[in-house]
Amino acid sequence: MPIQAAPNLLSWASDIEPGTIEQAARTARLPFVSGHVALMPDAHIGKGATVGSVIPTKGAVIPAAVGVDIGCGMIATETTLTAGDLPDDLSALMPLVERRIPAGVGQGHADPAVDDALAALGRPHTDLSSKQEKTVSTQFGTLGSGNHFVEVCLDERDRVWTVLHSGSRGIGNQLATKHITTAKSLMTRWFIPLQDPDLAYLVQGTPEFTAYIRDMLWSQAYAMASRARMDRVLSAALFEVVGHGERVRTVNCHHNFTQLEKHHGKDLWITRKGAIKAGVGDEGVIPGSMGTRSYIVSGLGNPASYNSCSHGAGRRMSRGEARRRLSGESLTAAMAGRTWNADRAEALVDEHPEAYKAIDQVMADQRDLVTVQHTLHQVFNYKG
Repeated sequence: MPIQAAPNLLSWASDIEPGTIEQAARTARLPFVSGHVALMPDAHIGKGATVGSVIPTKGAVIPAAVGVDIGCGMIATETTLTAGDLPDDLSALMPLVERRIPAGVGQGHADPAVDDALAALGRPHTDLSSKQEKTVSTQFGTLGSGNHFVEVCLDERDRVWTVLHSGSRGIGNQLATKHITTAKSLMTRWFIPLQDPDLAYLVQGTPEFTAYIRDMLWSQAYAMASRARMDRVLSAALFEVVGHGERVRTVNCHHNFTQLEKHHGKDLWITRKGAIKAGVGDEGVIPGSMGTRSYIVSGLGNPASYNSCSHGAGRRMSRGEARRRLSGESLTAAMAGRTWNADRAEALVDEHPEAYKAIDQVMADQRDLVTVQHTLHQVFNYKG
């Protein structure tokens, strides 16, 4: 159940830093926030707006609250495979995934098969340069870096799932950055002071607002379609290694986005920065950190959270702090029994499970937001 963490701010987080509350309270004081800001159990400090926050606004949106990875989210697919179908280790899967789902900053591929998928998306509002057009094509169906990942998991029935985390790649970042810059310049032009420049906003009815919404919706569609493509590639690679298998059902959800919804009798822009939609029956994927559990959930439609829930475990250490305090050796110990990028242990220390909140506590904190359908345990992990 939530607590009143500050004026106009409800928090579901039992593990939260004072600085996170202070940052979210700044957002909650904005004059166009219509209702309280809701902090999810995984909330932590972000750029401008808090990661793990749900922000209801009327007549304006904050581009930096959606963030630069527009449409970032999760996809999970249940398969017909069971634990008994898997080989003793999945090392044969790693080179297939590495070749077919490129990962890392700026990584892409030359695959003409993406053309039809991209054509179905249409065009963003912003005219793209030839370099950006190439980015759109070559990075579609690629993983990216940071906390993006590919996993193979077993649920409580020993049924095999594929799980993947990714967003709108370089083009989403470039479009978001363009509109964040525009919003900041408008604040300067209109002499509007803000406690944090990254809370710069765009006003509904203006050309700048319309341009952002159109680019944002296109980027969301790009991210969702890109995840779907990688998910199909991943399951095909898994079935190739095992020798058989079929897809049963898929859950594909955003956790960095905004959309117009009706809440408490009002039409509001609901920005979920590190949160997923959890209306009654909405299915979602909530990942833990490396080596920990993930969850397939169904929303309960809690009006106090604007039908939302957490998007993951949530960081408790910055990447820099994690690299200073944690080690490749302890990460290797935490990943025992799994197939993963063990040769990159030192480079992946900032994704150490101890750098994140305990996912079990996060799930306990949001029992009034979601019910758990399935609990997933990693057997294979590939990081961007």
